[in-house]
Amino acid sequence: MLVDESGTIHKVSQGAKAVFGPGIEGGSASMSATIWGIGNEGTAEQFLAKLGREPAASVPLRFRLKDGTVAIFNTWISRLDTDSGKCIVLQLFRKDAKSDTTTETIAAVHKQKLDCALQLTRTVALDFNNALTSILGHTSLLLSKLETAHPWRSSLVEIEKSAEKAAEISHDLAAFSRQDKDAKAQQSGNLNELVRRTIDLFRSPSNEGVFWSMELADKLLAVNFDEAKMQQAFVKIIENAIQAVKGFGRIIVRTVNYEFKEPFQDGSIRIAPGNFVCVEFSDSGMGIAPDVLPRIFEPFFTTKNSPQHRGLGLAWVYGIVTNHGGSVAVSSQVGQGASVRVYLPAQKKVVKDRSHKVSDLTGTQTVLMIDDEDLLLTMGEMVLSSYGYRVLTANNGQKGLELFCKCSKEIDLVITDLVMPQMSGRELMEKLRQHSPDVKIICASGFIRTGADDEETYLQKPFTSQDLLRKVKQVTSGT
Repeated sequence: MLVDESGTIHKVSQGAKAVFGPGIEGGSASMSATIWGIGNEGTAEQFLAKLGREPAASVPLRFRLKDGTVAIFNTWISRLDTDSGKCIVLQLFRKDAKSDTTTETIAAVHKQKLDCALQLTRTVALDFNNALTSILGHTSLLLSKLETAHPWRSSLVEIEKSAEKAAEISHDLAAFSRQDKDAKAQQSGNLNELVRRTIDLFRSPSNEGVFWSMELADKLLAVNFDEAKMQQAFVKIIENAIQAVKGFGRIIVRTVNYEFKEPFQDGSIRIAPGNFVCVEFSDSGMGIAPDVLPRIFEPFFTTKNSPQHRGLGLAWVYGIVTNHGGSVAVSSQVGQGASVRVYLPAQKKVVKDRSHKVSDLTGTQTVLMIDDEDLLLTMGEMVLSSYGYRVLTANNGQKGLELFCKCSKEIDLVITDLVMPQMSGRELMEKLRQHSPDVKIICASGFIRTGADDEETYLQKPFTSQDLLRKVKQVTSGT
């Protein structure tokens, strides 16, 4: 059974309905009124109120069966935080049942341990994401303010790369802990934005000898892609290009729309008919020898004589791109550089390129930011206020609601976390819209992601200062 702290039964298994009767269905039945047996200490509400945060071992409790008799059940208790609030899971095992339930009990205990492990993983992923959001937010803010030649820029870029790597680990932890897998891990978007952000990671004094050229299509077709994974692929390709030019040379990045009416051959790869976006990376390096070219995607194959190079770079790129349903082609002539072309399936529609110059990200609106993590409130206030916004903050949903009701005429936008104690983000959004139906809201989360979330108003944690500023500009200006 899934119940809340007031003893209201929200969900039950088929087995529970068979034992206790259909009266416990419907999502509003009270434990005290339907199944709480005489002989337990206090009411169901009093018992639940005394529970601690840790999962409880087997507790003998009396419950009333559907025939009116009372039986003792060994009850396992654990807590579960959901986007709609905090719930309590009760697993009941009939203490006086005549059948041999040893196997079922052992299995249930193992499931209980797994549920606890998954809940711990979810909590770690959420806390880790919040910390990373603060790190990425402050780091990207400093990078946006520093000149290209500033001596600290290289260190900050490395911090940002490390944080993004940690964000990938956090994402994997969250995906592992979810029972419902993220159906929208690959979001429809414009690859031009990702290309620009990836190249910005390499604009540092250590690469001052590299001349960058971007030839990006004006009306790029929409592509479904996992931003973190695709950026990993682009980073690996660019790292190889920088090594090829040995720090001094030209790297050209192009994006092109293609519509193939029939199968298309690019070197050794064959591309099926359809719409594609091609991202091409060309360098002016020494090129790849003809005997090496056919082997470049082989795992652990490398021409670099260094223990740091394990030969997994392009193999990793190949895996990411093919998992997106795409293809990778490489062409090269010795002494004339190399070209890597990433083909990704595209939709026959154009996604607006929402990239903004730093000067375009400023604003004067009033933003209310609500999150139970003070680190994120501090970061958000610092970033937004430095770009001209007026920022109000609240560290829980109730305070946020009270502040909004008091200052609703002044507030242009609300940014709220989805997972918060006492009042969840979804509950808060419902109350805000009851008060002001036209209120603009951005919801942020490092864990919850459902098809119901509006892509235009969703901000995935961890995010950079630029991610935050772009989303705020997009929602407040409607562009």
